[in-house]
Amino acid sequence: MAAKCITGALVGTLVVAYVCDTVISDKKIFGGTTPKTISDKEWWEATDKKFQAWPRTAWPPVVMNPISRQNFIVKQSEA
Repeated sequence: MAAKCITGALVGTLVVAYVCDTVISDKKIFGGTTPKTISDKEWWEATDKKFQAWPRTAWPPVVMNPISRQNFIVKQSEA
């Protein structure tokens, strides 16, 4: 009996959290727009290229934002 109550409460909480997140962030009930820096792919690529061009003194070189990449170690470019 207790497991049903706990499971039901957990599922209910997750549903309420999802609905609140969707309504507030996606439907933008408080107004606002998505910033250009997020929606513009060209800006994102230029910023990423700038971050990767920064000199590092540590070894081995790593990417500045490893979450957006599957490979954490930067490979030398063939340029």
